[in-house]
Amino acid sequence: MNGFGRRQSGGSTATRPVEPPPEALAAPQTSASPTAELRTLCLNQLDPALIASLSPERLFEEVERLLSEIATERRIQLNLREQRELATNLVNDMLGLGPLQPLLNDDSIADIMVNGPDRVFVEQNGRVFLSTARFRDASHVANICQRIAAAIGRRVDESSPMVDARLKDGSRVNIVFQPLALDGPYISIRKFGRKRIDLAKLTQLGAMTSQVAKVIEIAGRCRLNILISGGTGSGKTTLLNAISQMIDPAERVVTVEDAAELQLQQPHVVRLETRPPSLEGRGEVTQRDLVRNALRMRPDRIIIGEVRGAEAFDMLQAMNTGHDGSMSTIHANTSRDALTRIENMVQMGNYGLPIRSIRQQVVSSLDLIIQVARQRDGSRRLLQVTEVCGLEGDVVILNDIFVFELDEDDDTGRIRGQYRVQRARPSFQERLNYFSLDRAWTAALESVER
Repeated sequence: MNGFGRRQSGGSTATRPVEPPPEALAAPQTSASPTAELRTLCLNQLDPALIASLSPERLFEEVERLLSEIATERRIQLNLREQRELATNLVNDMLGLGPLQPLLNDDSIADIMVNGPDRVFVEQNGRVFLSTARFRDASHVANICQRIAAAIGRRVDESSPMVDARLKDGSRVNIVFQPLALDGPYISIRKFGRKRIDLAKLTQLGAMTSQVAKVIEIAGRCRLNILISGGTGSGKTTLLNAISQMIDPAERVVTVEDAAELQLQQPHVVRLETRPPSLEGRGEVTQRDLVRNALRMRPDRIIIGEVRGAEAFDMLQAMNTGHDGSMSTIHANTSRDALTRIENMVQMGNYGLPIRSIRQQVVSSLDLIIQVARQRDGSRRLLQVTEVCGLEGDVVILNDIFVFELDEDDDTGRIRGQYRVQRARPSFQERLNYFSLDRAWTAALESVER
């Protein structure tokens, strides 16, 4: 795992992705007729009540025994490896997500992307590969899609062709169905990290230096309002989870998310999640609704998983009305772009506010913007820590406390660089003094580490 990546290497060879060989890009071969017949006969003889009552291990034993009996009776040639492989596939189809189950069980894989029955891509260690997983056909993919949606009380079909869902382990799923999906149903799974990652672990993985980690730790402890900016898969949520460990256990924290991903470890956490509209177009609960309601729940901090719409205005209001230490993430390429996106989101709410008023609100609310990125070597790295200083005319003044500057690549192709440090007195100096962290802040900026 590199940088903010969720997974560590060490997955099994059976599920490890491989570079796409030319023959893998050809049309998939259909299952041999005897194997397909054996599968059908086995499924017909299994009692649904038995399937529901058995553990996966016991069901595997039962399926393997039944396959052996049917193969002997029908004189179907099947060696032990093929028999166990077929039994595993059947159990995964009955209790799991079919061909995707081994990929979900592999901790080294962070993302799974199904582009069709024979096109299952995975991200492992920051790089994307075509995996060896295959579905039987488009109907098989569709069945898995419907099983995922049904598990959370939703449906996916031609009348409702796009669905956001969440698996039992917290992994986030997006499904696009026909007729929007031209090559069959598409599935995108962002896996949920089982292991909690803190700032020390991110430092060890090369996502930042210990100096930068110390500054971020101080920012979390002295209740600065922080916005984490970056692209898709750059590690924004992972960093937000790590910073949240600086929150005092006595504080009441309310989280608002479109799809629950945060893993806060404090005892006093209230988790809120949006709800999509029903098929009749009713009952939708947006992030903005939840942020407004969170303000009535006596929070010490409000954490928004990702700000993406008109709720940006309510977020700024919350940060500026006594909820110091609030945090959120946003999709943007630079710290300056993040501010522009917030302005645009506030304007989406049709408040009719002039740009200067919006920028004044932003300056009064935000203290730090942290920029992260997934780099060309597959690693995730913190690139900037930017202070929001104030407003000069109509321009928001920013100060880059840390900026990552690229050097040459090393022998393994990994990007190397160092942080340029700005030691100017921060605009939130009084906050540092109040929490007796001013000396720790100065000490953290005294040396530059590679």
